[in-house]
Amino acid sequence: METPGSLYLHVPFCPQVCPYCDFHKMRRHEGLVAAYLTRIEAEAEALAARWSGRLRTLYLGGGTPSHLDDAELSRVLGAVRRGWGGLGALETTLEADPGTFDAARAARWRDDGVTRVSIGMQSTQDAVLRFLGRSHSGAEALRAVEHALAAGLAVSLDVITAVPGQDVRADLAAAAASGAQHVSVYTLTIEPFTPFARRGVRVDEERAADDFELAESLLAANALERYEVSNHARPGFESHHNRVYWRGDGWLALGPSAAGFEPPDPDDPPGTRGVRTRNAPIKAWLAGEAPERTPVDGATLALELLMTGLRTREGVDARLVHARTGIDPFERYAPQVAAATAQGTLRRHGDRVVATRRGVMLLNAVLRPFFAAHDDA
Repeated sequence: METPGSLYLHVPFCPQVCPYCDFHKMRRHEGLVAAYLTRIEAEAEALAARWSGRLRTLYLGGGTPSHLDDAELSRVLGAVRRGWGGLGALETTLEADPGTFDAARAARWRDDGVTRVSIGMQSTQDAVLRFLGRSHSGAEALRAVEHALAAGLAVSLDVITAVPGQDVRADLAAAAASGAQHVSVYTLTIEPFTPFARRGVRVDEERAADDFELAESLLAANALERYEVSNHARPGFESHHNRVYWRGDGWLALGPSAAGFEPPDPDDPPGTRGVRTRNAPIKAWLAGEAPERTPVDGATLALELLMTGLRTREGVDARLVHARTGIDPFERYAPQVAAATAQGTLRRHGDRVVATRRGVMLLNAVLRPFFAAHDDA
């Protein structure tokens, strides 16, 4: 694995805590933010000493990174610049809540080096937004898109589907008409221990499948093509950073609970092809606790590359998997590939295998036999 050229930076602070969210997040207070900024600067310096070089992509996720004020965000970006000599050469993305910025603030982000903003719109319908625990209105979300586009930023919108009482077609149509060049569509998922789980909120699986199909057809009709299971983009506006994850390339992690994927160290077990890292939650992270490290062997990485690659329009190149892992997936998973091909969920083109439209719809079921074969090996 090459030296990672991408960085994920986690900002855990949120204006409100949404009832469906299970990410590492919290309400801000000034003392905690001050401690966070000091620790980010120290962690960036130490991480850059280990893994130097210029960054191709930078992604500030959360939480709500736009909940930092301008001076705080400038400190965070400054720490990255000092460590790696600049921000993302291809792309620097900032996740933003519609209620946290206006036209002037979007222009400041652009001047500070941000090139792309991912806006958590979720819906344009006020009743749906209230149900989701969001504090912005549908009109504010669409104005946020206008502000970001006027500043010259590329815009990605998040939309949640399968929400009780939602007119999904209206939300998707509004997203397509907004001018955003990228739309991520996620089915409402009830994660354990979230407020929605405690309240017994349920998702209609048939409705979720219908919404999934509608998203593909409606967005494609508006030049937003699906290039990954949940992601749609106009040509040339696909997320460079997210492709790092899907291709299994390396990336670095900064901030509490941030996850990364690094090249192995000499002390790692023989056959290690990469190391998953996970930073501690904020209290232990502020105290300087070292990241948790999980070595990944060739067989495990090959399965992961299949899992993520089949989510994408490009599919999986068996030659690249073999070069990265030492495993030929067409040999290791010959019965599984043959069965899925016969069922019409996978299609093989020489050294490449892709999920068919039906396969994308049923991807979890398609992958289940691959996981079972890996566990039995």
